[in-house]
Amino acid sequence: QVQLAEAGGGLVQPGGSLRLSCAASGSTFSINGMGWYRQAPGKQRELVATISRGGKTNYADSVKGRFTISRDNAKNTVYLQMNGLKPEDTAVYYCNADFYNNYGILLSSWGQGTQVTVSS
Repeated sequence: QVQLAEAGGGLVQPGGSLRLSCAASGSTFSINGMGWYRQAPGKQRELVATISRGGKTNYADSVKGRFTISRDNAKNTVYLQMNGLKPEDTAVYYCNADFYNNYGILLSSWGQGTQVTVSS
């Protein structure tokens, strides 16, 4: 199994920056892709950005050019650098990791979430 722990959320003014981190523990050798998702009040959880084990990235259109996802495989950690934050970025941000169990089945693990609030 894989456990995820996020850090770095908080309150920031519009136009500001935050950096989220997510550290994985457990069967980290089996981790494939990692990513960030977010859920605003009254809305469905949505993809923010993903990154493959080899570093290929994918972003939601709403964050392209403002957010950057990266990962350090040696530290089993994924990061989300968020610049130019807008009030509509306010949400709980969740880290996700896809990993293979002992039977070769691809499973998904989620962190507990970290609150990001963009407000003046």
